Amino acid sequence: MKKVLVLCTGNSCRSQLAEGYLRYFAGNKAEIFSAGVETHGVNPRAIATMKEDGIDISAHTSNNINEYAGIDFDYVITVCDNARERCPFFPSNAQKFHYNFPDPAKATGPEEEILAQFRSVRQLIKDYCEAFVKDNL
Repeated sequence: MKKVLVLCTGNSCRSQLAEGYLRYFAGNKAEIFSAGVETHGVNPRAIATMKEDGIDISAHTSNNINEYAGIDFDYVITVCDNARERCPFFPSNAQKFHYNFPDPAKATGPEEEILAQFRSVRQLIKDYCEAFVKDNL
């Protein structure tokens, strides 16, 4: 079974959305993990936004990349430039993918505008994950 790691800065938002969608689209074709170069906890708005689309990530945890040092990943997907720049070396032949998604956690303004940012990024990540699974798994 293929192993996929989604890597972001804090493993709180974008990587959590991607983990949820990759699990959904991949089904039993792959094991999906997500981690951060830091851990910030799972963003409550990320959980709520995914729930709107029928995917429950409320049991996800925020994990540090070091927790997965012994796993031989087939694919590593970085979802922000900061993670790509700080991504540690994996002693494996993992294929690396990168897409710098906007960070909805940095959105400001009224709650509805912030949620609109989350929904917009959610859709970008959903489309990316669906295509990734179709093309690679």
